[in-house]
Amino acid sequence: MYLIWLRVAAILYAAAGITVFPAVLYGIVRWRKTTVHLGGMAFFFHFVSVVEMMVQAHHWMPVSVREIESLLGFAVAGLFFLVWWIYDAVSLGIFALPATLFLVFIPALGPDRYTFPSEGVRASWLVAHIIALLVAYAALCFSLLASLMYLVQERRIKGKLHFSAKSKSDTWFAPFDWLPPLDTLERIALATLEFGFPCMTVGLIIGSVLTQETPLGASYFLDPKVIASFASWAVYVLLLFIRRSAGLRGRKAAYVSGGVLVIMLFVFAANFFSRVHNFGVK
Repeated sequence: MYLIWLRVAAILYAAAGITVFPAVLYGIVRWRKTTVHLGGMAFFFHFVSVVEMMVQAHHWMPVSVREIESLLGFAVAGLFFLVWWIYDAVSLGIFALPATLFLVFIPALGPDRYTFPSEGVRASWLVAHIIALLVAYAALCFSLLASLMYLVQERRIKGKLHFSAKSKSDTWFAPFDWLPPLDTLERIALATLEFGFPCMTVGLIIGSVLTQETPLGASYFLDPKVIASFASWAVYVLLLFIRRSAGLRGRKAAYVSGGVLVIMLFVFAANFFSRVHNFGVK
């Protein structure tokens, strides 16, 4: 019975993890209330699941890996709601709620190793995992490209202000007349960044499920490259948060996006040398 409550909690955590982004990044009060309500219900069902799980197992200390994951997720969510209750800091939910979902998603699949109905289904999930991550990296690259174009356009506009129309400097910038306005480039950079984030989140969740059929099991999460992948996801969230909350744009946004892209490309390349990414292993 505890699995039913845990699955309900996982669904509610996922919904709260979605609503927390417009609540924090855009400051929408309605979404803020929705996030708290959904997260609160998820925490309640999670609490019921943890109690029933321990009673059914006849012990009050976690033993299996999935028990530890569920309790760790419960602790993260509990700490978030404690901070929210004391300081009214919903902003931390942009990290805490998705992290809790990552922790409870696999235990919610069942107490044993998850198996796919057929090899075709497993292959489809693998394709979805790869496509989701590739789209996320492509979106980040496109965001960086738009930011770099912003820098060129900004310099071109400043050059026009300081030099006459016939100057050598203006001649050098003439081939870039086709560049969109600064505001358009800024909106493109931010929109592609926001589009890539859910793709990366979905890719990581699917990758976590795929490993459940392999002998690796929970050791998947101990691989340094996997840890780096989740760390890059956290950096992605931080980049979104900084751009929205601090109004980061233009030159600084391009530098920050470039740094994040370098980190993620390094993680992407490192995954090819990781033993846990050989999903054909049985």
